[in-house]
Amino acid sequence: MPITELMSGRALLGGAVLIAGLMGGAVSMAMADEALPKPFADTSKVVSIGGAVTEIVYRLGEEDRLVARDQTSIYPAEVKELPDVGYMRALSPEGVLSVGPSAILASEGSGPAETMGVLKKAGIPLISVPEGFDREAILRKVRVTGAALGVNDKAEALARELEADLEEAESLAHQSGEEKRVLFILSVQAGRIMAAGRDNAADGIIRMAGGANAMDGFIGYKLVSEEAVIAAKPDVVLMMKSRGDSSEHAPDDIMDNPAIASTPAGENRALIRMDGSYLLGFGPRTADAIRELSKKLHGAGPVVD
Repeated sequence: MPITELMSGRALLGGAVLIAGLMGGAVSMAMADEALPKPFADTSKVVSIGGAVTEIVYRLGEEDRLVARDQTSIYPAEVKELPDVGYMRALSPEGVLSVGPSAILASEGSGPAETMGVLKKAGIPLISVPEGFDREAILRKVRVTGAALGVNDKAEALARELEADLEEAESLAHQSGEEKRVLFILSVQAGRIMAAGRDNAADGIIRMAGGANAMDGFIGYKLVSEEAVIAAKPDVVLMMKSRGDSSEHAPDDIMDNPAIASTPAGENRALIRMDGSYLLGFGPRTADAIRELSKKLHGAGPVVD
């Protein structure tokens, strides 16, 4: 997942758990209905932009409506058979319009703004799916996507299924009582570490998996000093696993970095790498990502890859 995508997301951490029972369900539905968009008039040729949005379309069983997708939409595997209109934050009007879409379903932050403006002027109906990095944000994505496609009932059923799954995963993740301090490294540039602070996808998944963000003193992602990393005392380093990218750093390169080597994570060679779209997608697979990350966090000793 490219740096620009991660750095431009708006975090919505700390969402409240939905109230259980019939009354809670009624309140949840009422709140959701207030913000739901009207369905597209024509859903025969939809372009889906954003990995989580595309995954939701497939989980709703509405993939036959899709005519194209963006570069971040890589799951499930069959989605790759669709035409690729480009990276979600660097779209060209020509690329999107070339597939003759009847509507565009785009994750919040897709762009650039100039492209989205051209698409709107071209008369292509476009619905933006709100981004966010907590349980409520995932459920909101499902409901908005379902409403846009005119399948509210299916979306509500999926939202309730995911809500129960997420609640269970988070509950289990927080049962250990041991909160590992996690340093998420987005990249290493000339030996300097770009780490995740608050209010982003990495911070969100770390907290949902029962960990503590070791670098929560700033917002977003930024290059941090060696002294800051040492002072953060991370127990574990978390990174994205590249897809066949030859530029990916070897585990030893990371753990032997001077800023990491003297921390508890470096001393224990505790490194976790997971697929970026799975780990940071905040979509239908997030409950599984929480379980996997939590398990790795509490079993991290030697390098976990």
